[in-house]
Amino acid sequence: MKNFRNNNKRNRFRTSNSDRNHKRNGSIHKLNPDFVNSSNFQRRNPNRFNHNASKLIDKYNDLGREALSKGDKILSESYFQHSDHFLRILNEQNKEKNQDKSDIKEKKEKEEVKETENKDSKIYEVTKQTANN
Repeated sequence: MKNFRNNNKRNRFRTSNSDRNHKRNGSIHKLNPDFVNSSNFQRRNPNRFNHNASKLIDKYNDLGREALSKGDKILSESYFQHSDHFLRILNEQNKEKNQDKSDIKEKKEKEEVKETENKDSKIYEVTKQTANN
């Protein structure tokens, strides 16, 4: 009896020829680019998740209240600490935004003062020239 091989089926195991698309260990750093290649694993962009800080505050407050109502004080305290952490992050973001806004406002005011000084000096020069004539 002769066994026939189905030519339309893909081989289960990769051969050395078809190994081209297989990712090797050298490309692991491409899979998760948020971490720096160092021993302390700091994020490149630490503020990445912070746009959801207000949602996370609500989430952990709700979870903390639920755990407290069930009688688990330790778990509820943990959730409340998470909530407090994101509250601090949100406050820090708001301070940075307010600081940026105030810096922009001060810059505009300085530019306006310079413009008015330039206009005043030009007017002074014109009046001085007309007085000399």
